[in-house]
Amino acid sequence: MSGGDGARSVRAGRRTLEVHRPGKVLFPATDGTPEYTKGDLVDYHRAVAPFMLPHLRGRPLMLERHPDGVGGPRFMQKNTPEHYPEWIRRVEVGKEGGTVRHTVCDDSAILVYLADQAALTLHRWLSRAGAVDLPDRMVFDLDPSGDDFEAVREAARLVGELLDELRLPSALMTTGSRGLHVVVPLTARQDFGEVREFARDAADVLAAAHPDRLTTAARKKDRGDRLYLDIQRNAYAQTAVAPFTVRALPGAPVATPVSWDALDDPALHARRWTIATAVEQARTRPWADVMSRARALGPARRRLNALRG
Repeated sequence: MSGGDGARSVRAGRRTLEVHRPGKVLFPATDGTPEYTKGDLVDYHRAVAPFMLPHLRGRPLMLERHPDGVGGPRFMQKNTPEHYPEWIRRVEVGKEGGTVRHTVCDDSAILVYLADQAALTLHRWLSRAGAVDLPDRMVFDLDPSGDDFEAVREAARLVGELLDELRLPSALMTTGSRGLHVVVPLTARQDFGEVREFARDAADVLAAAHPDRLTTAARKKDRGDRLYLDIQRNAYAQTAVAPFTVRALPGAPVATPVSWDALDDPALHARRWTIATAVEQARTRPWADVMSRARALGPARRRLNALRG
């Protein structure tokens, strides 16, 4: 990276991009957290690209942009602006009453460009362009009522045990906020309606077995102190935070894949890794071959129905 604070030239893959105002502070220093600039975000995107891009390629994105940093206004960008370079891929998908042209991030140059646009958090679809109705991921979002990570840890174990019983592979990810995601790779043979119904039924089985700890109640006032098993991401045009994306919170925490063994680590929490440490974690390849072991839900549905009686 070179140049003054006005702009810097950055090489990303086969392209050289201009990063504007790289010294602009996106994450101000707070008590116990360091300051990070746009240049830091660009450097992180370049370093994490080999690990992050496999989870982004071919997927429509919703971009969470903070042009003035995390203390300023936020806006969620679905449509790709006309001024974005022509080499940035778009995919047009249907919505009620029209279409949306989402950005798709297929290479490191696009990752750098999005960092230059202060797109701090990348929210991805659970399906891919060309088969947007057929998700190849199912997500259980473990959302605590407060900041009680021990409740999240316990819930993750229960979800993992149920998925093992259903013979579905699963992977674990910190959200960079308060909870964990449990991600199941699918073969993209069932539509969103079938996947969401399966996730809801699985969550209901767990909530019925542990009514004092878990709930599927969508309204906060109905949850009490119980952890919410959120399956709402499993729907057409809904998104989930992408693996290795940065969250718009003090200290720039990162949504980070972990191994299931990490649940035994007392130091684990939702904001454990940041843009300063997540690449080192990525190099351990905690998901290994999990995402290549996609399953159809048919056999698992039969096993789930047997559990439900």
